[in-house]
Amino acid sequence: MDRRSFLLGTSTLALSQLLFGCGGNNQTQLKVQLLKGSIPGQVVNQFRKGLQQQVQLKFAPVGQIQDLFQQLQNWQQKPKATDEQGWRRFIPFRQGQKTADADLVTLGDYWLKAAIEQKLIQPLQEVQGNQLKQWSTLDERWKQLVTRNDQGNLDTQGKVWAAPYRWGSTVIVYNRDKLQKLGWTPKDWSDLWRDGVQQQISLLNQPREVIGLVLKKLGKSYNTENLDQVPDLEKELQTLNQQVKFYSSNNYLEPLIMGDTWLAVGWSSDVLPVLGRYPQLGAVIPQSGTAIWADLWVRPAGITTKGTLSDQWIDFCWQPSTAKQISVLTKSNSPISTNIAASDIQEALWSILQSDREVFDKSEFLLPLPPSAIKQYESLFAKIKV
Repeated sequence: MDRRSFLLGTSTLALSQLLFGCGGNNQTQLKVQLLKGSIPGQVVNQFRKGLQQQVQLKFAPVGQIQDLFQQLQNWQQKPKATDEQGWRRFIPFRQGQKTADADLVTLGDYWLKAAIEQKLIQPLQEVQGNQLKQWSTLDERWKQLVTRNDQGNLDTQGKVWAAPYRWGSTVIVYNRDKLQKLGWTPKDWSDLWRDGVQQQISLLNQPREVIGLVLKKLGKSYNTENLDQVPDLEKELQTLNQQVKFYSSNNYLEPLIMGDTWLAVGWSSDVLPVLGRYPQLGAVIPQSGTAIWADLWVRPAGITTKGTLSDQWIDFCWQPSTAKQISVLTKSNSPISTNIAASDIQEALWSILQSDREVFDKSEFLLPLPPSAIKQYESLFAKIKV
């Protein structure tokens, strides 16, 4: 089970059915390649109905973030890239996919640096020119995430390269039935070291995620560059490893549901869709803060935009009512304040979708690290797993 497998629901089917039926060849077009399951079909339909002119909307769902990144490369005739390290929110790329031009493409924040460096995308100049009405409503943290220099690094004096439209986090998910006899439920990363759960935990098979949560427990940043300067890091990792039954980024929920494991660390996009179906499962965002991911709209390089249709779409996604629909229907968080009420979502999802502001402020995006730091993470991760 990968982190996208539960996102392919009825809203996605509805979207697939309305992709190419909205106008003739001579009409204005908006072509979007989007992550499957990340935008409900009814949202696209509402956007079309609200336009002042007849347009042809082509919203084509693509299964994985890596596929979308690959398409951006193919359009620029770039060689294929393999990303062997860091945060993977995808399954291996499937060959033979048809590529086509698009005005906008979904990309994950993890891929943004590479897309900028490889000149696969162009800045959203309209954002800098304040053409997007809702840009001002974004929290400064979201503005900072997508404002980067030409090397793809955060830079407050840089250009705006993307528009975030939903986000999620790394969470602890647990089997209530199994933990009940221990008399506690997890609240923070430190609970993974508790007595009584030896060989009952699964962790993501990702160096940045696993080492990052240990860094967070030690009061450090997920984006620490020199691991050698963190006292007790390796010792804490070795102790945690003794608690772990297995490492997997794809198959960690079935064992938890079956009771073969008691706790797991996973991505909210995997976890939230199953909480309502399996009441024996609970989930929590660690109080020390966690890792955050975001899905973004980016504009492919070489695309000449005519008019403001793609700008209107981005702005539409940032309207509070639309943002609320995206959040509730795709079981994700929104960069826009949505005022989601308890009656809008299942009770099991409430604590994750309405994350505490203090915890959010302690949480971090997995930012690009220098190659030397990446090697440290990979080497240490391999060492403790032996």
